[in-house]
Amino acid sequence: MAKVCFVCGKKTVAGKTIARRGLAKKYGGVGQRITGISKRRFLPNLQTVKTVVNGKNKRVRVCTKCLKAGKIVKAA
Repeated sequence: MAKVCFVCGKKTVAGKTIARRGLAKKYGGVGQRITGISKRRFLPNLQTVKTVVNGKNKRVRVCTKCLKAGKIVKAA
């Protein structure tokens, strides 16, 4: 099952982490240097919820933003 929101389609996003060393100039150092860049993923906060879809109960993955906004109807 993919990490995608059933309602809004929010999914994973790629990014980078930047490792730095050295003291910043504003704190009296000579400045920071980048020592490494590695890839990372930003994952959406998905929750598995029982909802009513087309009149039937179904278990779907929904992001918390859609849950808080009330964009889905929970199954009884």
